[in-house]
Amino acid sequence: MAGFDGVDFLRLDALLSDEEKLARDSVREFVSREFLPRIQEFVRQDGAFPMDLVPQLAELGLFGANLHGYGCAGMNNVAYGLVMQELERGDSGLRSFASVQGGLVMYPIRTYGSDEQKDRWLPELAAGRAIGCFGLTEPDFGSHAGGMLCRAVRHGDGWLLNGTKRWITNGSVADVALVWARTDAGIRGFLVETDRKGFEARDMKGKFSLRASITSELFLQDVELPEANRLPGAEGLKAPLSCLTQARYGIAWGAIGAAMACYDEVVRYTRDRMVQGGPLAGKQLTQEKLVFMLSEITKAQLLALRVAQLKDQGELHHSMVSLAKRNNVDIALSVARLARDLLGANGIVDDYQAMRHMLNLETVRTYEGTHDVHTLILGKEITGLSAL
Repeated sequence: MAGFDGVDFLRLDALLSDEEKLARDSVREFVSREFLPRIQEFVRQDGAFPMDLVPQLAELGLFGANLHGYGCAGMNNVAYGLVMQELERGDSGLRSFASVQGGLVMYPIRTYGSDEQKDRWLPELAAGRAIGCFGLTEPDFGSHAGGMLCRAVRHGDGWLLNGTKRWITNGSVADVALVWARTDAGIRGFLVETDRKGFEARDMKGKFSLRASITSELFLQDVELPEANRLPGAEGLKAPLSCLTQARYGIAWGAIGAAMACYDEVVRYTRDRMVQGGPLAGKQLTQEKLVFMLSEITKAQLLALRVAQLKDQGELHHSMVSLAKRNNVDIALSVARLARDLLGANGIVDDYQAMRHMLNLETVRTYEGTHDVHTLILGKEITGLSAL
């Protein structure tokens, strides 16, 4: 993959600024040089992540990349999307690490936090000296976040938290967990230092998907917090959902990267694979599949670029992000499946990327709102009637 040049059939590079291309190309080089040569090692370990690369990710400005101040890179949302694309070209776990740190931890602190919380955490998180995780999903409540059972009750001048969170990226390596809990006044967000008494994170093993990612279950038993740890601006379910919109935006771009990786690999493979006297790429059925892949990747690129422009203009509606996340993950999964098919028996071994991306995308299709949930979000936007 060191020679990866991207997929750009409609010459969309001409629409990008020099700064946007520089951000993309810097991450593209990093992923090819530093990450991909080691991906087998981490996938085979089940739940491992190359933590030694965190300082380099921070140096590239990839934590909170589209935020301003506090040591953040301040990229526009086109550049940020391209960065997410290149990270997921490496692996969904790599993009998830940066996406959680920036979109699900730094963004809510920047948006809903106090000045003291921003000063304490944002520079540390941007520099990779601190790692964060986002505790919303529970064992019995995923997309239906409003049903959460995690509870925060008043305890003197502070709070007492009890509950369980599951499927939490970076949970066991985090220094701070942003935990969402139900209170008498509604859902609120709390910054929980992970060394507090009563907090425990256990890694989840046995995953077929996102193996190069740390996934944890969080247990909170009578965790005491001061009032200063509550996000003062976060009131109600809209606050965590706004964070999910940020993460879903990154996913819409990231999925393109996974699709591009599979497409590039299989084009190279079918050109070299000899079948019945000629390259596999010269067969009609092969070309039909490659054309489908290219067409869907190109449409996904156009969709993501337009959503990015609207986001930069302050005109983005959350349903537009649902459209992009739903479509782009779905086509990326289709591309990965076709690529694995064209690789034949070779497609099931980890010398090739397609199977790994295919399995990862099964998770990406589920998290941050399932495919069907985004269908119903869009259905409500179309009809004005909620079917959720």
